[in-house]
Amino acid sequence: MDARTTERRELVLMASTVIALSRLLEGPVEWLVAALLAASVVTGSLWLFGEGHPRGIGVESTILPALAAVASIGVLRIVPDGLPILVAVALVALLLDRTLALELHLLRRSGPASADDRTSILALAVLVSFLAFIGAAALVQGGLVEPGGGVDPGAGRGTSPLSESALIVLAVTDALVGGLLGFRLSVLRERTRRGALWSAGTYAAVVAIAAGAIRAVALPRLLGPAIVTLVFFLWDAIRGSPPDQRRDPRWIWQTALLGILGIAVIAWNVALR
Repeated sequence: MDARTTERRELVLMASTVIALSRLLEGPVEWLVAALLAASVVTGSLWLFGEGHPRGIGVESTILPALAAVASIGVLRIVPDGLPILVAVALVALLLDRTLALELHLLRRSGPASADDRTSILALAVLVSFLAFIGAAALVQGGLVEPGGGVDPGAGRGTSPLSESALIVLAVTDALVGGLLGFRLSVLRERTRRGALWSAGTYAAVVAIAAGAIRAVALPRLLGPAIVTLVFFLWDAIRGSPPDQRRDPRWIWQTALLGILGIAVIAWNVALR
């Protein structure tokens, strides 16, 4: 086992321990712990990737690990007590390890990322976005909707409309997640960082609008975060496709089909309510 593998696993163990202990916290202190954990994972990742000399490492390489760690704090709030907590923490550790390993692999490449690498990054970005949208809703009071009129204040779930301030926090948090992940994906295809930042801004705007609109519809449980994740994926498909491909009828129909499916799911749930 090389030194980097050992350091990677130590970073995963540290983050997983903090995530597990965060289950004991309540209230605004969770946001503080999440921010401190994100800073720790970013710092540790830069040190790991740079072999002790992190100045030459792009900060975009730390986005997936940091968001995966922070998202897990919120997701853990909706996991039942007992054995499921242990299983969830183990899966969190595995996800963190895979994000770090993939970013390390990309940094070791002498050339640009391959098609397989970009597919792996996209798959992890979609998974992390789903977990992050769930985590944000779980940390915001009333962010997750519980069907049947029940309210679980401890888990941030309810059916009553969100207050204006809570809705803003939820939309801004989701926009930050979408923007950061959009930047990570855009760096792989944009020629300049300015172009990647502009692209990231469009991800943030689309996700914020979707998050606010979907929460207003009050879709139950995890369906809201799932639809926001679909919006994120569709926007990446539009932004990441070359102009020639966007004019391909097959691409247009595939993208339209996903969009129609999302609208149909929302309409179905509204009808049920």
